Amino acid sequence: MATLLPSYASCARNMTPGERRFAHRLLDKLEDDYLCWYNVPVGPKHRHPDFIILNPRRGLLILEVKDWLLGNIREINRTSVSLLTNQGIKHLPNALEQARNYALVVANLLERDPTLRMSHGARKGKLMVPWGYGVVLTRITRKAFAATDLGEAIDPTMVICQDEMVETVDAETFQQRLWVMLRIALPHPLTLPQIDRIRWHLFPEIRITPSQASLFGEPEEAPTPVALPELIRVMDLEQEQLARSLGEGHRVIHGVSGSGKTMILGYRCSHLAQALAKPILVLCYNVALAAKLRHIAEAQGLGAKVAVRNFHAWCFDQLKLYHVPQPEPGDGFFDRLVDQVIRAVERGQIPSAQYGAVLVDEGHDFKPEWLRLIVQMLDPESNSLLLLYDDAQSIYEKRTRYKFSLASVGIQAQGRTTILRLNYRNTAEILGVAYQFAKDVLTPEEAGDDGIPLVRPETAGRHGPAPELVGLHDLRSEVRYIAGRLYEHHERGRSWNDMAVVYRSHFMGQEIADGLAAAQVPVEWLNKDKARRRFHPDEDSVKVMTMHSSKGLEFPIVAIPGIGFMPHARDDAGEEARLLYVAMTRAMDDLVMTYHRRSEFVTRLIKPHSRLAAWLKRAPSHVLRGDKS
Repeated sequence: MATLLPSYASCARNMTPGERRFAHRLLDKLEDDYLCWYNVPVGPKHRHPDFIILNPRRGLLILEVKDWLLGNIREINRTSVSLLTNQGIKHLPNALEQARNYALVVANLLERDPTLRMSHGARKGKLMVPWGYGVVLTRITRKAFAATDLGEAIDPTMVICQDEMVETVDAETFQQRLWVMLRIALPHPLTLPQIDRIRWHLFPEIRITPSQASLFGEPEEAPTPVALPELIRVMDLEQEQLARSLGEGHRVIHGVSGSGKTMILGYRCSHLAQALAKPILVLCYNVALAAKLRHIAEAQGLGAKVAVRNFHAWCFDQLKLYHVPQPEPGDGFFDRLVDQVIRAVERGQIPSAQYGAVLVDEGHDFKPEWLRLIVQMLDPESNSLLLLYDDAQSIYEKRTRYKFSLASVGIQAQGRTTILRLNYRNTAEILGVAYQFAKDVLTPEEAGDDGIPLVRPETAGRHGPAPELVGLHDLRSEVRYIAGRLYEHHERGRSWNDMAVVYRSHFMGQEIADGLAAAQVPVEWLNKDKARRRFHPDEDSVKVMTMHSSKGLEFPIVAIPGIGFMPHARDDAGEEARLLYVAMTRAMDDLVMTYHRRSEFVTRLIKPHSRLAAWLKRAPSHVLRGDKS
C-alpha cells in the first residue's frame, strides 16, 4: 500500500468526491514504495498540486484531479476552459496546463541541486529524476473522452478517465496509465538519500537543521541559499505524516527522547499561526527550553502570534495582566501561584478561552491541575490542543503524583494518540549505554488511549564514537580534562555552541564555569539566578547547565562531570538514574562522563559483572572507553 501524506483519514473531508476515489485507488493499487502527497504546498510560493507521486523506480508525477462533467464543458483549448457551474460560467486554466506549471516548479527546484543532476552521458547536467504531469477526469469515461474533441486540448496519453480508476481496475494497468505520462525512464532506482533530498527541496517545512533553528519552519521570505548543504536532514516519513495529519481537537504524542516531538510541535505551531485568528500558546516547564523555543519563534517572525512561556512565568503573566494579587513569598510559593490563577479563572477574573490553540512540550512535567487549567484556556471553536509526553523523562517531582487519566483533566484524546519509538537524536552507542544504565527504571508500561505509557526507545541506527567514562583525581581535574576535550572538538571545526556541560548539583556550577573560563573556553552559565532571564542559543559559547535545565535541549557534544556524586543519599536512586539518563541523552554525537569518586552509578557503569558490562560483551562495538583512574 502506498503512503499518503497527510493520512487519508485526516484529509478526506477536504477532498472532492473524485479526489477521494482517486486517493483510494492510489492506496489500493500502488506498492508500499510509492509516496503520495495530497494538496501539500510546494516551494517558496506554496503551490498546491492536487497529488504528487514519487516512486524510486519510476520518478515524479504531478496530477490535477477534476470532477468535470462532459456536458458542463462549454469551451476548452490548450490553456483555458469555460465551465458551467452552479455560479454560472467560470473561466479556468486548462487542467493539463495547470499540472504542467506545477511540474515545472518542481523540476526547477530540484535542478538547482547538482547532486540530483546527471553527471555524464547525453543528458549530462539535466535532472536525473524523470518527471511528468497529467490529469484525472473522474466523471468522464475514456469512450466519452475519445468521442469528443477534448483530445485536441488535453493529450489523451496524459489523462486517467473515470473507468480507468474504478475499484476493479487491474493494479498493473492502473500503474501503466500513470507512468506513460513520463517521457524518459529512470536508469537506476533512487536511493534513500536522494529521496530525502527531493523531499528537502520540495517541502522546506520538514527540514531539520543541526542548530534546531528550523523548529518553527523557515521564514517565507528566506532567499534560496547559493551553496546547498552536502548533508541534509528531513523528518522521516512517520514524522512527516504525523505532522501533516494532526487534525482538529485534542492530540497527544507519546514519544521517546529524541523522537522529534518538539520538531512536530514547531511544524504544528507554524501551521496554526496561519490558520487561527486567536493567539497560540506554547508551554513547557523548563525555563531554558522555553527561552530557546521563544528565541526560535521570534526569529521566524511568529512572536506576535505565538506566545512561548514556561508554565510558571505564564501564571505570573496572568496574575499581572488581570490585576490578581500574587501570593506571598515562602515555602510552596509556586503551588500557591498556580492555585491563585486557578481560583481567579473559576470566579471569572481571569478569562478562559484566551487562545486558539495550546501546545504543551514536555507534558510529563505537568501536574494534573495544571493541565486542567490549560484546557480551560482553549477557545471551544478551535479546541486545538497538542500534548507531547515522554514519561521516561519525568524528573521534577515524584512520579507517583502523575498517575492520572488524560480524560480526568479534560483532555479528550481517545483515538487521537500517537506513539513514537525511534530515537533520532542519539547515536546507537549513546542510546545503548544510557538505556542499559537506566533500564530498571525505564521498564515499558502499556496504557490505553487515555493513559500514559512508558515507551522503550529504539535506535534509528545512526552510529558514532563510544561514550567515554574517565576517572580522575578531583572535580578540578575533571573540569580541566573536559576543557581539553572541548578544545579538541573546536580545533576540528565544531562551534562552541555545539557543546554543553551538564552537571547534577548547583555547588558544581561555579567550579565548572570558572575552570572552563580559565582554560579560555567561552562559557554561558545558566545558573539558578540567571536562567530566567538569559539563554542565548546562538551565542558561540559552551552552555553550562544543570541536568534539570538541560531537559528538552540537545547538543552534538555533551560532557557530564561529577558522576561520582550520584546518587545523592537524600534522593531516590531510581529517580536519580532517570535524571542521569535524561542528561546522557542530550548528547547527539559525542558523550564524555567523568568522576573522581566511586559511587553506585560509577560502579554500575564500569564494574565487570555489572549488567552494562554484560551487555557490552554481547555488543562489543558499543564499548565505553574505560576507567582511566
